[in-house]
Amino acid sequence: MLELNQLVKTYENGHKAVKGVSLDIKRGEFIVLVGPSGCGKSSILRSIAGLEEITGGEIHLGGKRVDTVKPALRDIAMVFQNYALYPHMIVYDNLAYGLKNRGVDKATIATKITKVAKTLKIEEYLDRKPAKLSGGQRQRVAMGRAIVRDPQLFLFDEPLSNLDAALRAHMRLEIKKLQRELGVTSVYVTHDQVEAMTLADRIVVLNQGKIEQVGTPSQVYHQPASQFVASFMGSPAMNFIPATLDEGYLEFGDKQLYLAQYRNVVSQDVMVGVRPEHASTSHIDNALALEMAINVIEPLGPNQLVHGSVAKQPFIAVTAEVSFDISQPLSLYVSQDNLHLFDSNGQRLCPVVNAQQAIA
Repeated sequence: MLELNQLVKTYENGHKAVKGVSLDIKRGEFIVLVGPSGCGKSSILRSIAGLEEITGGEIHLGGKRVDTVKPALRDIAMVFQNYALYPHMIVYDNLAYGLKNRGVDKATIATKITKVAKTLKIEEYLDRKPAKLSGGQRQRVAMGRAIVRDPQLFLFDEPLSNLDAALRAHMRLEIKKLQRELGVTSVYVTHDQVEAMTLADRIVVLNQGKIEQVGTPSQVYHQPASQFVASFMGSPAMNFIPATLDEGYLEFGDKQLYLAQYRNVVSQDVMVGVRPEHASTSHIDNALALEMAINVIEPLGPNQLVHGSVAKQPFIAVTAEVSFDISQPLSLYVSQDNLHLFDSNGQRLCPVVNAQQAIA
């Protein structure tokens, strides 16, 4: 449906925001571009919309090349962070504006707006100006303006970042339900990993203008392709402990653990990644045993965050709400299934089992 082929965007000051990004998006798919500020996600979105002129590569939509086509003719609708509504127009006219410009007759416009207003529950706001609406209501109107055009592709540029936390969570659900109902191919940009995890069919993790990983939310979270992805996806972030790995023997400090699935790795410095929720206070056989010096405990209601250090590295564990003696080290256990190993270049180490399956 949408194909980015070796997309490059370099700005006049020489900054290369997008460095040869290629991506295929299926019809009806909800793709979320995520990454830290400056990673190139908004540049990619604006390039697809035609708001930025690309420096190199091609963009194809529905089988046609569109990077050489004017933005208005691309059959794309975009929802912006700041809503971009016309303040002097009532909601009805904001919704109708794009259709009027395309020469759609009044009766068809009225029918479309009635349907969209009902879907988004904004019927009672149609005669109000944007200034009289809350942030959530304005965002609904901005989405309505995109939907009413019935485009081939929706683009969302951090549409929820101006809303408070509770409303953001509610609007996330609304957007997901709406996208499923409409079945419109959508590309959504955010720096919020929770939005990415909850909304996406597939997540594209970007770093410094390049794709680090493309995968389902489950793949990106449970099998991060790099240390960068592992550290970016997940809250609290993944813990990292430097270690050595030689023919399956993982060593750090005076600890040693045999990992048969890494027996093919010879004498390497590695980084061991542990998700905070996978550090258990209950004993697990054949697990990585850790001793944690506790600094601070943050109660969160159903569980708590235990902050401290392991092997002089900062470490966070998520535990049940239990009292711990801060003056005593806390014993933690991480099962082998929950260990993530990265090489000295920050790339995920592939276990022998997975490598054999890939070859088969």
